[in-house]
Amino acid sequence: MTTTDTPRWFTSSYSNNGGNCVEVAVNLTATHGMVPVRDSKNTTGPVLNLPNGAFSTFVAGIKSGRFGAF
Repeated sequence: MTTTDTPRWFTSSYSNNGGNCVEVAVNLTATHGMVPVRDSKNTTGPVLNLPNGAFSTFVAGIKSGRFGAF
């Protein structure tokens, strides 16, 4: 994976294009220790910068069903 100082945004392939998606930029994990997250409908809006560990815990919770169905 190439890292840069500019986030390279992507939406999960599991997104169903229903409008409730987030985009993440994992290319900054090695150099900045964070995963930026933003609303896919508002790409010029605020960005939440999650520490790597917090993002990993969040993804593990989603995969385990901890947050239920939305």
